[in-house]
Amino acid sequence: MKSYTLYKKEQFEKNKKLKEEYDNLEDEYYFIQQLVTARHKAGLSQKQLADVTGIAQSEISKYESGKGNPSLKTINKLAKGMNRKIIIEFV
Repeated sequence: MKSYTLYKKEQFEKNKKLKEEYDNLEDEYYFIQQLVTARHKAGLSQKQLADVTGIAQSEISKYESGKGNPSLKTINKLAKGMNRKIIIEFV
């Protein structure tokens, strides 16, 4: 059985448009991964994070599923609710 990485590479070679779309979403998926990982490391459920931040649990769910687009102010509020801070870099 092929690894996911090999399968993905083969598909990208066959379909340049697929690779382009995947690359366009990479930053969004990275943010989602960071948000979920930080929440888990903080030992919080979405409901608990909602209670701490005042952000509705349904909104947190949207952010974690890629269906929401939080503002920088909201991201900062989420970070503080998990005893974290955000760092923005232009690289």
